[in-house]
Amino acid sequence: MSRVYNFSAGPAVLPEEVLKEAAAEMLDYEGTGMSVMEMSHRSKTFEKIIKEAEQDLRDLMGIPDNYKVLFLQGGAHLQFAMIPMNLMKNGVADYIVTGSWAKKAWKEASKYGKANCIASSEDKNFNYIPDCGDLPVDEDADYVYICQNNTIYGTQFHTLPNTKGKTLVADVSSCFLSEPVDVEKYGMIYGGVQKNIGPAGVVIAIIREDLITEEVHPGTPTMLQYKTHADADSLYNTPPAYGIYICGKVFKWLKKVGGLEEIKKRNEKKAALLYDFLDKSALFTPTAEKTSRSYMNVDFVTGDKELDAEFVKTAEAAGLSGLKGHRSVGGMRASIYNAMSVEGVEALVKFMKEFEEKHRK
Repeated sequence: MSRVYNFSAGPAVLPEEVLKEAAAEMLDYEGTGMSVMEMSHRSKTFEKIIKEAEQDLRDLMGIPDNYKVLFLQGGAHLQFAMIPMNLMKNGVADYIVTGSWAKKAWKEASKYGKANCIASSEDKNFNYIPDCGDLPVDEDADYVYICQNNTIYGTQFHTLPNTKGKTLVADVSSCFLSEPVDVEKYGMIYGGVQKNIGPAGVVIAIIREDLITEEVHPGTPTMLQYKTHADADSLYNTPPAYGIYICGKVFKWLKKVGGLEEIKKRNEKKAALLYDFLDKSALFTPTAEKTSRSYMNVDFVTGDKELDAEFVKTAEAAGLSGLKGHRSVGGMRASIYNAMSVEGVEALVKFMKEFEEKHRK
């Protein structure tokens, strides 16, 4: 069977070139006679893999020297707790709630201190990003938290919030490395890699060094302290070694295709193709407000649940996979991450046009 166009929200499509390289090295990585998933994380070979991965990521994002890059486990969900455990020095944090994951992070943080919801778009089922130009930021807040791209609802911060001098913490799981970023505008950027960078099981956290201290919430386990991992260069315990290896290959692929400036152009082109069709369609309607639309996750509906289900089913049969929307929104969702080709989006639009011709009343 030939490969499908995979529009899944995550785990998601990876560059075919990377998969082929990994397949070729599965039994023997660079003459070691073993797979990366078999080798010791203390070996010189793996030390080279993880160091190269970190350096390539630093090159791609322009990460300053005073930021640590940590390869962690536990998914973004574990970070919902680790962040307040480590960063709530005053016991106060402000959250901008623009989707399910930001809401979960806010609720989790309330276990460790005073977590304020200072802006929300829940009133319209998270289909927009609220105005964050003049927020009621708490004077004692240790940080302001956002989920920068909302996978479920297809929205994205196109302008960072005015945190009034407070540290910005951002979950970028579904927009990681999709465009250039000014790392210095953040105290911490983190994300699960399974949407735009690699296989499930790795979380990358980029944290300004002054935020990494021994001063943590009482009772915080050793494994949940950023300092533990920073001091050990992400090798305190056995890391998700194979996942890091794949991430490293994706970083090299991104550098090869022209870096984040080039990938941004590709992503904008793909998003424009899909949104332009949706805006003109007589059958399909995009669900996110225009000014808040995500370049990574495009949500749309027909207005008829049975027709939505038929679309997803027939699209799957046509080799367009993973288009079913999240249950909280319904309809369809096309995740068009870095590794999704322009040809894949063109194939989706072509199928949507044909479906519309067939079902338009």
